[in-house]
Amino acid sequence: MTTASASTPSAVPHASESTRFKKLKLGGFVAVLYAYCAAGPFGFEEMISTSGPGMSLIFLLAAPWLFSLPMSLATSEMATAMPVEGGFYRWTRAAFGDFWGFQCGWWNWTGTFLMNGAYAVVLADYTSQLFPSLNGGWRHWLTALFFLAVVAWVNIRGIQVVGGVTVALLLTVLVPVAVFTLLGFVKMQVNPFVPLTPPGKPWREVYGVGLALALWLYSGYEQLSTITEEVENPPRNFPLGLAIMVPLAMVTFFLPIAAGIGAGADWQKWTTGYLVTVARGVGGEPLAWAMFSAAMIAVLLGLQSTLLSSTRLPFTMSEDGYFHASFAKLDERYRTPVQAIVLTSAICAGLAVFSLPKLIATYMWLRVATSVLTLLSVWRLRRTRPEMPRGFRIPGGEVGVAAVVIVPSLLFAWLLINSDTSALIWGPASLALGPVAAVFLLKKKASA
Repeated sequence: MTTASASTPSAVPHASESTRFKKLKLGGFVAVLYAYCAAGPFGFEEMISTSGPGMSLIFLLAAPWLFSLPMSLATSEMATAMPVEGGFYRWTRAAFGDFWGFQCGWWNWTGTFLMNGAYAVVLADYTSQLFPSLNGGWRHWLTALFFLAVVAWVNIRGIQVVGGVTVALLLTVLVPVAVFTLLGFVKMQVNPFVPLTPPGKPWREVYGVGLALALWLYSGYEQLSTITEEVENPPRNFPLGLAIMVPLAMVTFFLPIAAGIGAGADWQKWTTGYLVTVARGVGGEPLAWAMFSAAMIAVLLGLQSTLLSSTRLPFTMSEDGYFHASFAKLDERYRTPVQAIVLTSAICAGLAVFSLPKLIATYMWLRVATSVLTLLSVWRLRRTRPEMPRGFRIPGGEVGVAAVVIVPSLLFAWLLINSDTSALIWGPASLALGPVAAVFLLKKKASA
């Protein structure tokens, strides 16, 4: 193992002492965080026709306070208390021991196979719209494989390259979105909050599906903690980056959608990808193509940032003795875990043959489980390690911590209840693989 001190849950390397990684500055960190958690107002247009324009906008304004803010507060406290590579995985291990630490890392890592596969499928779908000959079959899969290979190569080059590429690509996303938003408000014809809900639609569809989608949009704020040691001055930059991220996501979700509805686009026709149609109405064909390109780049950024976050899990779990030691090796030139990046990308490529809804619905269960463990770790370590230095503390004492843990956990339950029905089978089945893997790998670790 590379880091012997990481072999016990309570002994982990301190990021401020770590010189083994290249460092990402605050601006690059915020860009990567935004790419992971938001990346623009794309992919949730169906919420408008399902929940109604007014209720959808309310969801976009309310969900961050109930969901993103608590997760950001929890992540900020732990990033200042234990600023270590592996983030939430090692926090859970320190709080609950080897078994639950392993579950947290395993569930999240295997879950991101599904999410990265889903991103690759979406990119292949977008590309096939431009080049119909690539639609379906092995050509579609090779297109997905191409995007995975490109993103893997960027990640191998190092976190500073990832940060620089992300900043540049985000500009190509946010500039068209800003133009679209401005033109939408200039051409506003109707009140975007009217009607509040679709007349005659069952409340379960209005409040269930819409709120679940809004919660999904504002999730993931703890995920980049896996690269903690690769961020410059994490006790300062993690809380600051998250403080920037939450309002930035709110603005770039709410304003473009409000502008699009207000410009007179029929809210009953909104489906996935409909923003391109709305853009054509407010800015003509050039803006429609710009928004189409922005949506495609946003998905590419999501794939890139998710791969960055997920590949640090096999790296740190290898350091802790669960996986083969080769996954804990850093490339001498780029200071990145090349073996972990290649393995994760290869598995994602294999899953890119499946349909998008099944991949995302199953992934949701795995992500929810790791997020709840992250929240519980904050509560547990407050009780068992009160002496641990915390540069940032969740305000409100025990009541504040309880609210941060309970409110998102209840919303997570709502998210799962209103998920795809196929996930009710595949989600629990995927979770069950964690204990099975633990029996084998923990036994192997103990005998090593």
